[in-house]
Amino acid sequence: MCGRYQLTATPESIAEHFELPRLPRFNPSYNITPAQKILCIVELDDQSFKSVNLFWGLVPSWSKDDKNSHHLINARSETIREKPSFRAAFHKRRCLIVASGYYEWQKLEQGKQAFHIHRQDNQLFAFAGLWEHWEHEAQTLYSCTIITMAATQLMQPIHERMPVIMPVDHYRDWLDKSSAEDDMFQLLDNQAYVDMTTTPISDYVNNPRHNDARCLQAM
Repeated sequence: MCGRYQLTATPESIAEHFELPRLPRFNPSYNITPAQKILCIVELDDQSFKSVNLFWGLVPSWSKDDKNSHHLINARSETIREKPSFRAAFHKRRCLIVASGYYEWQKLEQGKQAFHIHRQDNQLFAFAGLWEHWEHEAQTLYSCTIITMAATQLMQPIHERMPVIMPVDHYRDWLDKSSAEDDMFQLLDNQAYVDMTTTPISDYVNNPRHNDARCLQAM
C-alpha cells in the first residue's frame, strides 16, 4: 500500500518537470498523510497540464456521504476496472500525484523498520492516481487515490504492495482522456522502479505529526 509520502521539491522544479504553464500552489511536506489536500496533475480539454489540490481518500460520485474516504486512499491495479468505486474514474479521471519519495515499514520480530523509497537521483516522480468529483446538496469534494500493485524484487523484503510510479514518457498517455482503457491498464507496471532505491531511516517518521528533514534521517 501507500499511506505516507513526502513532497519537498520547489514549485519551480515541479512546474518544469510537468511542463505546467504556472507555478503550483501547495505546502511542501516531509510527512504527507491521508485526508490531506495533496498536489496532483490533471489534463485540461486543450491537453495542457494543470496542478490541482485534491483530498487524499477517494469518495465515489455515487456515495451517499464522504465519511468512508479514508478507506480509499489506495486502489489495487488488479481490480481497478471492475470495482464500482474506481472503474468510472479509471475510464476518464486519471491523475498524477506528485512526490519526492514515499515511506514503507518492514515488519521485524523486534518491531517495524521504516524505509524511504526514492529515486536514485532524488528527483521528482509521480504516482499513478484516480480522481473523483462528489457532490451532495451544498457539499462538493474533489478527491483522489493512489494505485498500487504487487511488489517488485526491490520492494518485496519490505512490503507485499507498492504504489504504481508512472514513467515520465507516459505522463501524457496516462492523463489523456481519449486513451483506450486497455492501453492504460498496460501502463500499470513496474518500469519506473529501475530508477528507485530504498533507504532505511529512523523511527522519527513514524509519528505523523513530525514534519521536517529528520523524517529522512538514514539509519
